[in-house]
Order: sequence, then C-alpha cells, then structure tokens
Amino acid sequence: MDGTKNYPGDKRMPGKKKENIKEDYNLKPSDFNTSRRPTWCTGCGNFAIWNAMKKAFVKLSLYPHQVLIVYGIGCSGNGVNFLRSYSFHSLHGRTLPVATGAKIANHKMVVLAVSGDGDGMGIGGNHFIHSCRRNINITNIVHDNHVYGLTTGQTSPTSDQGFKSKSTPSGVLETPVNPISLALAAGATFVARGFSGDIGQLGEIIQKAIKHRGFSFIDILQPCVTFNKIDSYEYYREKIYSMDTIKGYDRADLENAFHKSLEEEKIPTGIFYQTQKPIYEDGLKQIDRKPLIDHIISDIDMNKLFNKYY
Repeated sequence: MDGTKNYPGDKRMPGKKKENIKEDYNLKPSDFNTSRRPTWCTGCGNFAIWNAMKKAFVKLSLYPHQVLIVYGIGCSGNGVNFLRSYSFHSLHGRTLPVATGAKIANHKMVVLAVSGDGDGMGIGGNHFIHSCRRNINITNIVHDNHVYGLTTGQTSPTSDQGFKSKSTPSGVLETPVNPISLALAAGATFVARGFSGDIGQLGEIIQKAIKHRGFSFIDILQPCVTFNKIDSYEYYREKIYSMDTIKGYDRADLENAFHKSLEEEKIPTGIFYQTQKPIYEDGLKQIDRKPLIDHIISDIDMNKLFNKYY
C-alpha cells in the first residue's frame, strides 16, 4: 500500500493519505472486521481470541495495513475470513516458515502466525522449535483446544492422555505435548499462556507479545464446545489462576518458568518467561539500512549466472 491509497475499508476518508490516518481517524476494533460473519460454533473460544486480537491492535495503534497475519489450517485458520489485515492462508503446519519469510522481506511489518494446536504442535512442530531458537521478531498465537475441531474431533498432540475421540475410541496412549515447556526449551524469548474465557488478560498478553522484540509465543486455552466436552470453560475456570497474583515472580528466571509450566493441579496463565536476546534480523546485513522489499533489483543482470550453470 502506498501513501496515496485510502485506509482499507474506510469510506469516510476519501483521499486521505496513510501518513495522516493517525491524526484524523479514531481507530476501533470494528475496523478490523471484514464483510463476512464468523462461522465458528456458538460459544467457540475463537470468538474471544478474535476480539482480543482486534483490541490489542487498537491499543497499539496498529492499522490493518500495518499487520500481516499468517494462518494455518483448522478452525483457527478460518480467522483469515473475519479479521481485516494483510493475510496469508498457509499450508497445514507451515505458518511459521511463511511468517519468517514475510518478516525477512519486510521487517518493518508487524507479523503474526496464528495456528491451532494440531497445526502448530503436530505437523508444524519442527518449524516451531527452530522458530523459537532463531528468535525472529514475530508473534506466534496457538489456539489450543486439545482436539482437531475442523475435521470433527480427532485427537491432537495436546490431547490429554486417555482422551477418547473418533481416532482414539479407547483413549489417547501418548503423553500430551506441553507447548509452554517446549517453547522454553527451544529458546523462545517471550512465552505466555492465555485463556479465551478471560479476554481482558488475553488482550494484554497479546499486546505485550507484539511489543516484545523477539520470538513471542502465546498458548491459548480455547475450549472446543462441540468436540471436547472435557476441557470446558467450567473446567478451566476451576483450575486457572493468574501468575500476576504471585508476589515477586521473576519472568527472567528460566528455571522457575519451567517449574510453573509443569503444574497440573492448577493451571497458571500469564507471562511465564521474557528476556532480551539479539533477534534473527539483526544478523542480516542485507536489511541493515532498509527492508528487503525496498531494494532496487531492476539493474541486476542474472544472465551471467544462468549462462555459467545452464
């Protein structure tokens, strides 16, 4: 989008330039709505995540044209139809490599990768580990409902041991993946857990994750009201507590963060760990002065290279 284009979706500002939007336009969460109505099941936690993201963007004074969201496959991926921004609907499990490529191409853009627990912790698990250790400056949001909802209720990598589903009628045999401890072990510099039943806390976590300089990971406990009758809103509300209530909790203490991530009787939410390390982009000399997309390539002659090898 160049400076002469109108703000996306704003019909009240004909001819306004992008650089004048902030002083002339009162940004609202509804500005991130598309013309399509969400089709998630009534009561689905995706609604709360959708609203928390929009509110976080407004709090950060981010406009749709300043945000790129890469979506995976699953119910969470349907958000591509309902949230106005630059968007890319990637293949199953491939949100993070696509988001990484986009961030390198234009490191001035705010980039988020949104996936489900099956999408992100299953087929995308390898990408997740390496994205954490690279510490690229993107935010990864995982809708964690412990089940494959879009394909009508098979078990996912985070399903509890013994959970019965269409794919495991006798119950899950494996120990579930713990996304928080995995992110900590892999080197993520911002690790948090939210709950879709607490949109206020969730919105604040998303804000802080986007502002963090480095790889930010948020595991969101998101009840699937249709295919997971165990991990319900009532279940979580009985077990969840905020780590903000822990006096003197040190978010820079990695060992303590690991300890909190393994709690089972009660479920802590909030920011487990946050630290500052050099980000991946800092090592790319090609983008020291300006984003890769602003480099002039029209004067580059590739014929010598082609003639050498072909």
